[in-house]
Formats: sequence, structure tokens, C-alpha cells
Amino acid sequence: MQLTGRITPESLMTLEAYARWRKQHKAEVMAHRQLRSVALGDHVNVQFESELTMRYQIQEMLRIEKIFEEEGIRQEIDVYAPMVPDGGNWKATMLIEYPDVNERRRELARLIGVAERMFVEVEGHPRVYAIADEDLERENEEKTSAVHFLRFELSAPMRDAVKAGAAVKVGCDHTNYPAHVAVGAETLASLAGDLK
Repeated sequence: MQLTGRITPESLMTLEAYARWRKQHKAEVMAHRQLRSVALGDHVNVQFESELTMRYQIQEMLRIEKIFEEEGIRQEIDVYAPMVPDGGNWKATMLIEYPDVNERRRELARLIGVAERMFVEVEGHPRVYAIADEDLERENEEKTSAVHFLRFELSAPMRDAVKAGAAVKVGCDHTNYPAHVAVGAETLASLAGDLK
């Protein structure tokens, strides 16, 4: 899978080429996804996206749906390409995970507004709160969604600090889910690679 910095129909593989590539490289992509995944407490997983994860997602959707016409390909790109970080930010998929359906229903009602309370904190700098769900509204008066899309905009001094080795925390200060965790060294090295 060729990383070009910009996902276009021309930069994607054909369904046949992707089927061959997938057999050899799926484990690598899954390892990359795992490396960029941060567990926040027991019930929130923050999956920091990259060009590789989004290319893979698009190729998977094209494969599963057997999409090969230009309009369909363009629609998948329009959905997922905005989740590729642009050098000044980190973008992430936030998953709220409760295996028990009744507990999930109860907690999603208690967690309205949780996505906007997600933050990253670069050592020596103020917290940066997520800009959440820019594509569409993902909650109502009764509950929040189990999936949210987050963007964390980092100032140039923050980006420089991360690249110089500053510690980073991911956290949430929602009343019903207060949690924070230090980002591990390997994960942070991968995330630093997103920044210009």
C-alpha cells in the first residue's frame, strides 16, 4: 500500500490487487492499528488514525461492498479521507465499549457530551480538547453514540515538544467518566510521525 499523503481514486488499488496485497500485509496493518490504540479506563478506546489506517479502511469497504465504480469509490474516500491527520493535528476514532447491552444503554445515556470532554495534554502545555463529530451529530437528548470522531489541533510549540520527546496524556474530564493515561513510548513515537 503506497502512502502518498493524499488519498485519491488513482492512488487506491484495484479489488484484485488489494486482495493479493491484503493476504501479505493484513497483520502489519493490524499491528499498526494496535500500536496507535490507547485504552482510556475500561470502556473507552481511542484509535489514532493515520493515512495507512484510513487507506486500509477504504480498501476494506471497497472489497466488502465490491465497489469498483468511480462514484462509489469517491463516496468512500469522502467519508474516510478527512480522518487522515494533516500534520498539525491528531485524528482519532473513539469507541465506547460496554459488552452488556443493558449497561451500554445506561452508560451511553450518562455519557452525553463525553466526546467534547476528551483531551490530549502535551507536557508543559495546556490541554487540547477534541473537536468532535464534525461529519454529523452523534448524540441526542437521550444518549450519546458508541462511536465518535475526534480531532485534536496542536500548536506549533506543542508539536515541537512532542517531536522532542515530551510526554503526552490522553484523557477525559466528563463527570461520569474521569480518566487519563500516559501515552506509551512506542505509540507516542508513531503519533509524533504525524506531526510537521
